[in-house]
Amino acid sequence: MVGAGQLARMTHPAAVALGVGFRVLAESPTASAALVVPDSPVGRCTDPQAVAAFAAGCDVLTFDHEHVPGALLRGLEEAGTLVRPGARALAHAQDKLRMRAELTAAGVPCPRWTAVRDRDGLEGFGREAGFPLVLKTPRGGYDGRGVMIVNKADEAGDRFDRLRAGDPAPDGTAPALLAEELVAFDRELAVLVARSPSGQAAAWPVVQTVQADGMCREVVAPAPGLDPALAGAATSAALRIAAHLDVVGVLAVEAFEVTGPDGTRSVLVNELAMRPHNSGHWTIDGAVTSQFEQHLRAVLDLPLGSTLARQPWSVMVNVLGGGHPDLYRSYLHVMARDPGVKVHLYGKEVRPGRKIGHVTVCGEDLQDCRDRARHAADFITGSIDS
Repeated sequence: MVGAGQLARMTHPAAVALGVGFRVLAESPTASAALVVPDSPVGRCTDPQAVAAFAAGCDVLTFDHEHVPGALLRGLEEAGTLVRPGARALAHAQDKLRMRAELTAAGVPCPRWTAVRDRDGLEGFGREAGFPLVLKTPRGGYDGRGVMIVNKADEAGDRFDRLRAGDPAPDGTAPALLAEELVAFDRELAVLVARSPSGQAAAWPVVQTVQADGMCREVVAPAPGLDPALAGAATSAALRIAAHLDVVGVLAVEAFEVTGPDGTRSVLVNELAMRPHNSGHWTIDGAVTSQFEQHLRAVLDLPLGSTLARQPWSVMVNVLGGGHPDLYRSYLHVMARDPGVKVHLYGKEVRPGRKIGHVTVCGEDLQDCRDRARHAADFITGSIDS
């Protein structure tokens, strides 16, 4: 696995259970996964020599992020390396403009969007779709980074100036930003599916995600009160996307649930991630097969596991860094207060606002699960002290 973040760290126990040799290419010796995976050579994911040397010791290459350059991956594939997901599929998670164009061509419902290269283009789209608009950097943004809401074209600031000073797009055209309508959604959903090279696919229940400052704060599985027909349609769309893009491994489809003028509810696809995803962390404790085990099964072309939930409800809350750098005393309290809480910490240096772990509570009462998970996360973060 290229990348040694928390996703790689949480994949390691699944590999151990499957008896699979697992290595990570780490950004540093103190990266989250490098602290627990014995075979963790250090190298940059953009360094062709480092990635090629790492790949030479692997049967299959996969990822815990989307930052490996596409040209580098295509070169590895041409040399015979099994890259999963492949470079052609991964390009749609790396470039939001390419993703929007491909999904639109495939008939997948998305927000209205266009590529803009200057303020005039943004102003023109604003007249069509209406301000405010969402302006996104096509490559490299995550957890709210590279995303801004603009009420008029002038608010784009120096983004177009920086765009003109940058490199051309991968296809050689002038670089552009992604402009989208600001969707008036009812709530945010996520659909997590997995697909193997043999074409076998599996899906977990559709979940509800709660965002704060562009970052996922909470996940509820399954999404409360979601119409079964709409859940089925969202799942079918995610499976269709996985097949259309030839995704191998886990695919996360982030979406908006919206209500039309006639009262009809539907789903608009917002983002894609071709790897284990924050919206699927609940599966470690709440599903028969976790997303991490399933990702390994998929990329190794093993039979996929059951995605059934173990309990009626699972609530996962992210733990963000706060004012308590010593986490031991805080999670000691949480474990003693509520033995049913599952605490997962990522071995990261504590910084305000940084994802340093998550907690999950599973059970039969949704509000009880939600209250207990929120309390545990808030106590570890330090926003409450009792």
